[in-house]
Amino acid sequence: MAELHLVPAERLHDAVVTIFLAAGSSAREAGLIADHVVEANLRGHDSHGVGMLPAYLRSVAAGGMRLNHTLRVAIDTGAMLVCDADGGVGQVMAHEAMELGIARAREQGSAIVSLRNSHHIGRIGHWAEQCAAAGMVSLHFVNVAAGAYVAPFGGSRARLGTNPFCAGFPRVGIDPLIVDFATSRLAAGKVRVAHNKGVQLPPGALLDNAGRPTLDPGKLFETPPGSLTTFGEHKGWGLMLACELLGAALVGARTQHDAVADGIILNSMFSVIVAPERLGTAAPFASELEAVLGWVQSEVADGRPTVRLPGDPERESRAQRLAAGIPVDATTLEQLVEAGRSVGVARLGLI
Repeated sequence: MAELHLVPAERLHDAVVTIFLAAGSSAREAGLIADHVVEANLRGHDSHGVGMLPAYLRSVAAGGMRLNHTLRVAIDTGAMLVCDADGGVGQVMAHEAMELGIARAREQGSAIVSLRNSHHIGRIGHWAEQCAAAGMVSLHFVNVAAGAYVAPFGGSRARLGTNPFCAGFPRVGIDPLIVDFATSRLAAGKVRVAHNKGVQLPPGALLDNAGRPTLDPGKLFETPPGSLTTFGEHKGWGLMLACELLGAALVGARTQHDAVADGIILNSMFSVIVAPERLGTAAPFASELEAVLGWVQSEVADGRPTVRLPGDPERESRAQRLAAGIPVDATTLEQLVEAGRSVGVARLGLI
């Protein structure tokens, strides 16, 4: 297993900002990227954290990730906005699309916002959290057009991406309830993290390039690559397909319909945003939400609920990692240092 280093969150944030400023990003763009990826690390989702930077910089060099790009509203029907990202930085494009959707939901009670053809938008829970902070309930269906990584249920060859789904529910005076997961058993980034750490995957998550079950994360990155499996068998497969069609096909965005993989990660996201306050249902919504959560957590052992809510592990991880530092394996640290050097940053001061 690779050696782990504990790096303070502030130091990681500064390193990300430094790298993207050197790459040509504005201060605002570099800050939004850093906010997002470091928060992903804090929440325990290293798959969407600073380890993504080398891939991002390769995309910049290849022209697939456009720095300092401006989001464009391509279609506005009043009830629905379709925003064109055209390869813009996902952490900026999604942030701005959610701002537009939140404003529209405040006006009308609800809004549908489609973000199409953005560069990688990262941890989808981040966008549900943005909506929840504004008092909004939100749903997000996302496609991943970056090469086929996941085999459909019943298949042995990859056909679609990891296509995440997310739902967010604000709570009064407490962190929101965020349901956020890939429709594959594991996100591709989690396989990369396991590969860098030198650890095996859980059974049933990956097939090798001959369609045989494997625990070796490196099998996903061979030529030809292996395939991830769907969560929940046919149910995860059905939701994965729905994310592809809602997130991308419905609004004319790029879908994953062949085996082409050019190293560039594109996401399209179909979001439904609802304002309980505007609808006049905020009080009963808050009351019934807490009633449901209290009921499902009513079994107690040793003074604590035996059932955990979505987001509980992330909150615990955040508290621990803010106090002790974010664990980053030596391989990922070396890749970050090399990423910095590729844009002229000689020292990052990470270790």
